[in-house]
Amino acid sequence: MTLAKKRVRRTWSDDEKRSICLQTLVPGVSAAQVARRYAMNANLIFKWLKDPRFQSDEQETEESAFLPVEISTANTSLLHSATDNFPPCQPGGSIKIELASGHHLTVEGGFDGTELARLLKGLVS
Repeated sequence: MTLAKKRVRRTWSDDEKRSICLQTLVPGVSAAQVARRYAMNANLIFKWLKDPRFQSDEQETEESAFLPVEISTANTSLLHSATDNFPPCQPGGSIKIELASGHHLTVEGGFDGTELARLLKGLVS
């Protein structure tokens, strides 16, 4: 006959919760990995991540947002006078562009900003 271990309910301080949540922000580290490190359920970490008390400043600033961009025919001269030295986009980034013609252009992953500018110049002219 085997006896089951009695589970002990652990309590975590706010500082411990914040520390555990911060560990999930490290690139390449998943919440499941952090949960195994502390012998806990990953769902508990996800619950804490939703709580504003345990979010870091990094989590708040990394939220994505789409901003409206409009290009009118009066401003197309600005496109031709812009410099062609744009920095490359970081891998994993994305940009969605709606053209005046109603067409949408979505660019995802790492891409060359200069090549994207050339493409847009060709589409607008």
